[in-house]
Parts: sequence; structure tokens; C-alpha cells
Amino acid sequence: MRWPWSERRGWSWSAFTELAARFGYGARGFVYLSIGALTLFAAMDQIPDAGSSTEVFQWLADQPFARVWLLILGGGLWAFVGWRVLQSVFDADHEGTSLKAWGLRAGQAMSGVFYGVLAATVFELVDESEPGEIEGADADQQAATVLGLPFGEWLLLGVGLGILAMGVGNIIKGAKGDFAGSLACDADTCRKVTPIARAGYIARGAAYLPLALFVILAGIRAQASEARDFSASLEALEAQPFGSWILAITGVGLMAFGAFAFVEARWRRIRPPRDLKPG
Repeated sequence: MRWPWSERRGWSWSAFTELAARFGYGARGFVYLSIGALTLFAAMDQIPDAGSSTEVFQWLADQPFARVWLLILGGGLWAFVGWRVLQSVFDADHEGTSLKAWGLRAGQAMSGVFYGVLAATVFELVDESEPGEIEGADADQQAATVLGLPFGEWLLLGVGLGILAMGVGNIIKGAKGDFAGSLACDADTCRKVTPIARAGYIARGAAYLPLALFVILAGIRAQASEARDFSASLEALEAQPFGSWILAITGVGLMAFGAFAFVEARWRRIRPPRDLKPG
């Protein structure tokens, strides 16, 4: 199997960036595939709570050669953060400067922040002499920190609205997005993977909506206790009528999102900018 950079001679900035970006997509795929599996197990009452990235990292920390796996995953996530910087700041995808393009690039910037937090959490485990429970701040503690800043209520409200925009944007992209256009694969392969991408983006977007509501309420009421994490967002879906079925479908959808990230790791068009000039 020939990879997109396999015919290049030597190592260049472009080849290294492309390899790092693909490594990053693979790391994202592992995280969401694992979260989706844990969510599905929770819907089937095989485990008590729906999954989150924290549970995924903790599970990995309990495996043999834990630090090796954590270093690989953390490095992949930081590689993806770097690619998000190139996309959002340096317009690696050549989106342009239209209003729609700035919206897409803003979403990529928020995504970069999110994956940066995940990568930092992974390396928090690596730094421990004996990997154990992750001692990170809970969602309400993080919200309390934001509320303690000047105009904290507005900042927290803005974060909630940003998460809401990401959720709605994922749903719209899942329903209408041209996924084949970003892939360098044959038409038959693109046709087969497009439904996986649609299911994955819609599921991820739906899972973000309760999380956005929690954060928005925390900002409006200026009460940090209203904030919740992604796991609580999934539990909110389970609390709805036919919640177990909704949670199971969401879990399968998140696994689809992870699977499509592996597709992107293989076939996504990666076009690193030649000049690092913000555009």
C-alpha cells in the first residue's frame, strides 16, 4: 500500500507536516472510537456510566507498557493540535477569508484548544510516577475559575454558545457536508465512507448539545455547579424517553466518527502551507 508521501525523496517540511497531521487524525480516531465503545457498553448496562476521554485515558494507563501507549496517544493529539493551528491560523485548507471560511477556521481553532486540553491530560498521566486516577479539575471547578474572572458570567456564556455552535455545526456538516471532496481516494471508496462520516458528525453534534446547555445555564445563573462534563452530557441523553436506545445509537455514531478519523488519517488531502503567514 502506497502512502501519499511514499514517493517523495528525503524529508521536507511538507512531508513531515503531512505525516504529523495523519498521525493526529489517527489519535483522534482512537479517542472517539473508544468513547463510543464505552458509551455503547453503558447503554447495554455493561458498565455503570457513559464514557468520556478521561475514562479512555485511565483505561490506557492501566494497560501493560502504559507510558508507551500514553506517549504515542499524547504525541498524536499534540500533532493534531499543530495541524489545527495550520488550518485555523495559516489557512492550510485554503478556505479563504469569506464569512463562512472564518466560521470554519474559528471552529478549527476551538477544536485545537479542545485537543490541546486532551493532550495535556494524557501527559499528566505520563508524568506520574505510578499512573493512577487523573487529578484534573472537574467541570464545575473549571467553571468556577472562569466565573472568578472579570465578566466571568459572559465568558462562560460565550463558551457555552461556542459549544452549542460546534454541536449544531457538526449536525449540519453531517447532513450536508461534502466529505468526499476532502479525501484523495477513488470514487467507490469515498461513496462507502461518506455515510460513516455523516453518522459520526451527527452523533457528535447531538452529544454536544446537552453539554452546551449545562455551560450556558452555568453562565446565565452564575453558578459553577450547573456545569457538567461530556460524560454527564451523554447521561442526559440517556435520561430521555427511550434513553438507552438513544445512548446506544449515540455510541455507535461516536464510533463511526472515530472510524472516519482513521479514514482521514489515510486519505485526507493534506496541503501544508508553504509560507507560515497568517491568512
